[in-house]
Amino acid sequence: MLKYEEIALDIQHKINSGEYLPNDQLPLEKEMCVQYGVSRITIKKAMDKLVMSGSVVKRRGSGTFVKDVDYNEVSDVSASSQFTGFSGNFKNKEIVSKIIEFQVINPTEEIANKLKMETDEFVYYICRVRYADNDPYVIEYTYMPIDIIPGLKKDVLRNSIYKYIEETLKLKIKSAHRTVRALLPNELEQENLEIAENFPILEVEQIAFLDNGQPYEYSKSHHRSDRFEFKSISVR
Repeated sequence: MLKYEEIALDIQHKINSGEYLPNDQLPLEKEMCVQYGVSRITIKKAMDKLVMSGSVVKRRGSGTFVKDVDYNEVSDVSASSQFTGFSGNFKNKEIVSKIIEFQVINPTEEIANKLKMETDEFVYYICRVRYADNDPYVIEYTYMPIDIIPGLKKDVLRNSIYKYIEETLKLKIKSAHRTVRALLPNELEQENLEIAENFPILEVEQIAFLDNGQPYEYSKSHHRSDRFEFKSISVR
């Protein structure tokens, strides 16, 4: 990771954690040069990255300010696929995960390509339904390389996989590429999501990466459309 990207990530973390609040002015460029031990060009590139992400805004003659956005309310593309996980997005609800299938398999060529591995290597295949206060929200179909995410067991799957990755394995989750599309449910989804065959669902297809660029997850999450929200920030 380049230095300006590290600085942008650190400032974004401070915004997300509430150290910098909406409408707060960030330190001046010369102050951040001293704080991070870098040149003004590096700080400017970090600020430009944050501006492009929609996190901050530059005001001519005044400085750089945190945008007035409630970052706790702006989910990413999928509530179940954010890096806080499904559990983190429903902290005030009782979360239950029902494991439908859990096995070690060889990936298909398509999945192997997504995960940058060979078809003779092994992945976990996980199919589970996520409930909040006894209401089914999403059924997830997940593939993870066992050499990247070792030691997965059913007790982990019943809770938060992301928490296990970061707190137990000490790996750093970095980014994800996601695609959202509308579908009709299959029989398994009709039964487990408690919906009719003509009830629309929303699929979130995801490839997720660690901070070293290694893909560690390929998944498709099928959401009940009445319990799914898409929120985003667009910046020109």
